[in-house]
Amino acid sequence: MRVAGIGFRRGATLASLRDVLVAVGGDVVALATAEDKADAQVLRVFSAEIGVPILSVALAELREQATPTLTQRLPARYGAGSLAEAAALAAAGPGARLTVTRVVSADGMATAAIAEGDWA
Repeated sequence: MRVAGIGFRRGATLASLRDVLVAVGGDVVALATAEDKADAQVLRVFSAEIGVPILSVALAELREQATPTLTQRLPARYGAGSLAEAAALAAAGPGARLTVTRVVSADGMATAAIAEGDWA
């Protein structure tokens, strides 16, 4: 199963999320993000638009994920090098692997990564 991990700034728009999902290849069964972002209006609208659920990933689960990308601000906040990569890996289940590493939207407001695994 392909899961998109999504990270985004407070000012991200639907266009930001659309852009970054297209950039990583689109076709996914779910969107995953940190628990403190899962209820964001822009993400809920985007999820409904593309017809996939949002998977809320606990901060402790994000910290457990080894990510190839290391962003400057994220480790202090989420304990992971990349929120998008960590959320995708955690949500895709044990043994998941990244098939697309972190990509940034054209406006710099959103990131996405794709993981494949045996998500249940």
